[in-house]
Amino acid sequence: MTLKTEADNPASRHIDKLSTSEILDIINAEDAKVAPAVREALPHIARAVDLIAATLSSGGRLYYIGAGTSGRLGILDAVECVPTFSAPPDLIQGLIAGGEQALTRSVEGAEDDPAQAEHDLEARGLRAVDVVCGIAASGTTPYVIGALKYARTLGAGTIAVACNPDPPIARLADIAISVDLGPEVISGSTRMKAGSAQKMILNMMSAATMIRLGKVYGNLMVDVKVTNDKLMRRAIGLVQRLAAVDETRATQLLNAADNEVKTAVVMQRKAVAADRARQMLSAAGGRLRAVIGDVD
Repeated sequence: MTLKTEADNPASRHIDKLSTSEILDIINAEDAKVAPAVREALPHIARAVDLIAATLSSGGRLYYIGAGTSGRLGILDAVECVPTFSAPPDLIQGLIAGGEQALTRSVEGAEDDPAQAEHDLEARGLRAVDVVCGIAASGTTPYVIGALKYARTLGAGTIAVACNPDPPIARLADIAISVDLGPEVISGSTRMKAGSAQKMILNMMSAATMIRLGKVYGNLMVDVKVTNDKLMRRAIGLVQRLAAVDETRATQLLNAADNEVKTAVVMQRKAVAADRARQMLSAAGGRLRAVIGDVD
């Protein structure tokens, strides 16, 4: 099987002879191909979002799994959903071939062990109600293939993300997202265009899923988890804007709401205590708009 991600790129064939600015011009020109390629996959990404949103709404979890750059990107996206959307840490999980040590250094041969993927998912308690997203730039990584095969035996949902046309992992997934980026600037270095495409796709999937789950009002991060001064300032600003109050009142509301932006806003807009505000939000599936309507 000939992999485009491993092929020679004519545009960069003599890149080692060029000046720094010329090198960067070539890299930038190749990077410009990423977004259009991802756009071609939007219908498949949309199907993946619908599957993930339905899974999480029904008590399931999302598992990203990959090797090398792909695995690291999955873990990054999973981790960032916690502060951005107050997602429980186990709701979206990332696994990488070779375990945590592979986050900072290469673990030789880890990606070639499909059985280890099954052990890793079993250890995380994968269930039929969950969904597994296998990420592999080549689409051929044995560790990812093993993960998708195991998920299918349980009846779990499966998604494949790859950067080659018609990759093997696509045939093991309910939904296949394949982007054709052509060869890399440095042949086989899939941390470049392929890595950028994968990050875009994972960001799209998680962000769109969280929007579907009511964790965004308008384009505002109303489920932000306040863990530092910057996020506290953001939360205060959100309450000021959505509850139409000054900074002092916004701070008081957040204190009474245990720093939950949506709860604080409902408290002010509906003139209720924190517990009642939470009940109203719960009855609305966590969707702030369903409780307070549109706010100018």
